[in-house]
Amino acid sequence: MNLIIFGLIALYGYGAWKFWYGFERTNFSQTLPNRIGLSLLWPALFITNKSYRRNFQKALKG
Repeated sequence: MNLIIFGLIALYGYGAWKFWYGFERTNFSQTLPNRIGLSLLWPALFITNKSYRRNFQKALKG
């Protein structure tokens, strides 16, 4: 059970980190509050928003 929780936390952190560093490749407004919010909320937005999924994938490429 602890290994699953650790894996989910690691996946969350990795996704946030990759999105943060690839944020300039997205179509989102390039403001710091936008960058912070979209980086922290990435799992929920990735699941629910098709446009966010496309931008998230753009951020991860490169």
